[in-house]
Amino acid sequence: MPPSATTEPHSRAALPLAPSLDPALAAARMPRQFRPLSGRVAWIAALAMGLGALVALVARLLTALIGLVTNLAFHGRWSTAFGSPMGHHLGAWVILVPVAGGLVVGAMARWGSRAIRGHGIPEAMEQVLLNESRIPARMTWLKPLSSAIAIGTGGPFGAEGPIIATGGALGSLLGQCLRVTADERKTLLAAGAAAGMAAVFSAPISSVLLALELLLFERRARSLIPVALAAAVGTGVRYVLEGSAPMFPMPAMPTPGLLALAVYMAMGLVTGVASVGITKLTYAIEDAFETLPVHWMWWPALGGLVVGLVGYAMPSTLGVGYTNIAAVLGGQLGLGAMVALCLLKLLSWSVALGSGTSGGTLAPLFTIGGAFGGVMGAACVAWAPWLHVDAHAAALVCMAAIFAGASRAFLTSVVFAFETTQQPQGLLPLLAACAMAYLVSGLLMRHTIMTEKIARRGVRVPADHVVDHLERISVGEACSQPAVTLDASRRLAEVRAWLAAGGVQTHHQGFPVIGEDGRLLGVVTRRDLLGQAPGEAMLGSLVTRTPLVVREDHSLREAADHMVEADVGRLVVVGGEHAGQVVGMLTRGDLLAAHTGRLRGEREATRSLRTRRA
Repeated sequence: MPPSATTEPHSRAALPLAPSLDPALAAARMPRQFRPLSGRVAWIAALAMGLGALVALVARLLTALIGLVTNLAFHGRWSTAFGSPMGHHLGAWVILVPVAGGLVVGAMARWGSRAIRGHGIPEAMEQVLLNESRIPARMTWLKPLSSAIAIGTGGPFGAEGPIIATGGALGSLLGQCLRVTADERKTLLAAGAAAGMAAVFSAPISSVLLALELLLFERRARSLIPVALAAAVGTGVRYVLEGSAPMFPMPAMPTPGLLALAVYMAMGLVTGVASVGITKLTYAIEDAFETLPVHWMWWPALGGLVVGLVGYAMPSTLGVGYTNIAAVLGGQLGLGAMVALCLLKLLSWSVALGSGTSGGTLAPLFTIGGAFGGVMGAACVAWAPWLHVDAHAAALVCMAAIFAGASRAFLTSVVFAFETTQQPQGLLPLLAACAMAYLVSGLLMRHTIMTEKIARRGVRVPADHVVDHLERISVGEACSQPAVTLDASRRLAEVRAWLAAGGVQTHHQGFPVIGEDGRLLGVVTRRDLLGQAPGEAMLGSLVTRTPLVVREDHSLREAADHMVEADVGRLVVVGGEHAGQVVGMLTRGDLLAAHTGRLRGEREATRSLRTRRA
């Protein structure tokens, strides 16, 4: 240690320490430097593109299967045309069709896999968070088959839910068959899910955003690029098979004025409250099923009974309901029809989902939200034309806002509504309304419709995607300086005497050891120095492992990862005027102390808010 670095008075028996030389660090272990991309990303991206094409074809097969079951169950004909149960001639017997579908799904869940129950995304989230994105292989056929039966027999769900779940399962299976890391497997899972959604709705950008907001829990180039390419390929295959027309065509929207924009924001707020109520209602119904004195295998059939009764009263509530969304956005339904569709679809869907059948949430929420907004828009047009609210726009913004509030997939909701309608004038009111719904949901509800189920099982789901605080701080800013280095040729008795003398230098728990040639040999701890070794032993004999070093310009995240991988509690910091100069030590305590600034800012913000309220 340089004389300038010591403040020991001459009356203290200060031990002469090794000078800060430029030691050879050939044997030292450095942390891995962060790289935004590597050659592996190109390989994963290629796999994701192939997966995207496969999932798009699977999506086409699944919609054909849903069409086949629908035509057989309601129309008695052999056809794979993707149609609606409406127009059937079953009369009151239609009530029993969803019951029969529920019986089959319940049996598949009991003797196949319970994981087919529900809408799929929470289960995928759970596998990402707890099981390194490993979805059982049987889910690649059990989930789509059970969903096709549930939807084809009148279940009030969209085809996108099971396709997203199936795409994710295929991506996970591919990752399990190849030699990839857990993060790469997660990327493939998200790529398959995004490709599935893109293939159904022709909405590649919102599909990528859905994967980012609900599955990846990160936004890094290594995951974003493969997911984006998978969604692009999935959409391209859909263009070839079904064309590029918007999923939900609607009349051109006018540019909203300031007053109309304020109304759309208010609608987003009201819809956000409604989304909270719908989420709580759904899980309250699920809790009610838990209290029934019958095995859960029979619950989908009981839920199917409600679906059948509602479908008998209003046939348009049966099945996927994409035509309902198009009718609401296109202004083809009157006020009474939209009120009935909103309430009865909510009843049918919430009971069916709460019963544990195999279904989804996107299309039902879009139908309910669109009808809800259509009612408010029609009321504004009829009773307050001076607001200049467009009824079609009101339906569109509430369709997106209800999903933003229920799932908090904010960006997904905004972009999805734009992509599926191709209405650029709708982006501004969509942004405002979805932001309001997101705000209300965050204030009134801790968990979302996607996370409540797994949160009840003790799974912690990240709510925000934030920059790693440790990534923003360099080692040089946080390490303890100056370094207290020891000469390897010193006898242990001398070092112990120096420690016993005390002083500002001796509070350290670890000391770099420098050899005669200036080489950094390693680190000894206070425990090593005060252990059982004889006093005549040379200090260098206590060094037993390769030195672990970190440069001043490394980030604290890189240093922390280096500590974890090496299972140590401190690192030697090198830098200064020479690349190998020992300048300090970095400990676990330094890593914790680095959070002080962040926590201080949060405390000051909270204190300021409380002062204003007082």
